[in-house]
Amino acid sequence: MADPVTDAAPSPARSTARSRVLCVAAPGEVTLVEEELPAVPEGGFRVETVYSGISAGTELTYVKGTNPYLAASWDRALGLFRPGAPALAYPVRGIGYMQVGRVAETRTRAVREGALVAMAYGHRTGYVADPLADRFVELPAGLDPVLGVYVAHMGPICANGLLHAAADLYGPAVRDLGDGVRGRRVAVVGAGVVGLLTAAFALEHGAAEVVVADETPERLRVAEALGARPLPVDPGDSDGDGDGDPAVELKRRWRHGPDDRGADVVFQCRGQARALALALRMLRPQGTVVDLAFYTRGAEEVRLGEEFHHNGLSLRCAQIGRVPRGLAHAWDRERLSYETVALLGRRGAALREHLVTDVAGFAEAPRLLADLAARRRHSVQAVLRGDVQDEGG
Repeated sequence: MADPVTDAAPSPARSTARSRVLCVAAPGEVTLVEEELPAVPEGGFRVETVYSGISAGTELTYVKGTNPYLAASWDRALGLFRPGAPALAYPVRGIGYMQVGRVAETRTRAVREGALVAMAYGHRTGYVADPLADRFVELPAGLDPVLGVYVAHMGPICANGLLHAAADLYGPAVRDLGDGVRGRRVAVVGAGVVGLLTAAFALEHGAAEVVVADETPERLRVAEALGARPLPVDPGDSDGDGDGDPAVELKRRWRHGPDDRGADVVFQCRGQARALALALRMLRPQGTVVDLAFYTRGAEEVRLGEEFHHNGLSLRCAQIGRVPRGLAHAWDRERLSYETVALLGRRGAALREHLVTDVAGFAEAPRLLADLAARRRHSVQAVLRGDVQDEGG
């Protein structure tokens, strides 16, 4: 789990290679383009992609044209989105942050040729790592390389959610990821990859019970197969006043005392306002929603004058760019990747069987993303297969 370092390397840079890169030319228009890779610099290395995981939440916003960076720019100093000067414009190349590559050429002692590494360099069949900027995690022997797509970024996103729940209880005294869920009743809203991995983390770290709420029966079956209790949500009952209100069902089941019912903590993992509204309604008084979702629209359905106000609730954003205040020294991205590797080592067989629903070649990527964005195809986790394959993987 080391970053590339600029150790002296005996071999000179060899000839350049080429890579196919996923490109969103315009909303709904996805293509593959070819680009020449630069020579490997001293201290760097080149990988050939083995697997590349698709984030159906973030990445499809580029295909749909709803990503906020297409309409505004992020002012890092002020911490504000500034309208009128888009940070990105079409064509957008190399989206994606779940890659596994095999090291084909190296000019650093930090990683050996032939190693499998998890990185976040976008949907490309090849990539040259910048020794000063790129982070990589070498995958341990025996780990299914398909699951390696979760190690560099997606798994840490979910682990960081548990870390925020732990910090909510213990502040800087957090010892491990289980501190926020161990022995507690946990609800997860949204059974996409983020929600399902978060549920797996909570189960692994000792939650008394984990409920996963979602509108899609196929995804609820995956949640149940992973050990969580499925809780169906009727998308037509936006007011929560129907016979199958999931918040009512959950609060009837989870009683802590008089006038004290509901989840100890809710992980909100779906980028819809109605999902956040449901998450707040599921909480016991003075409980906390840990929000891992990415919202691209407004939030008119989040009624802050109702449960949020009357029950004294808290809402914490668990963005992967920030661990909880006071924990940055002990809990960095490396440690969250380590926690992901540990989870995959213990629960990898079930996650591989139930979470990864589609594996397709890079040539199929444009149609696959377009179909997912247009809802012509349903997938829990789609993975692109690179030009180079892992032996036995």
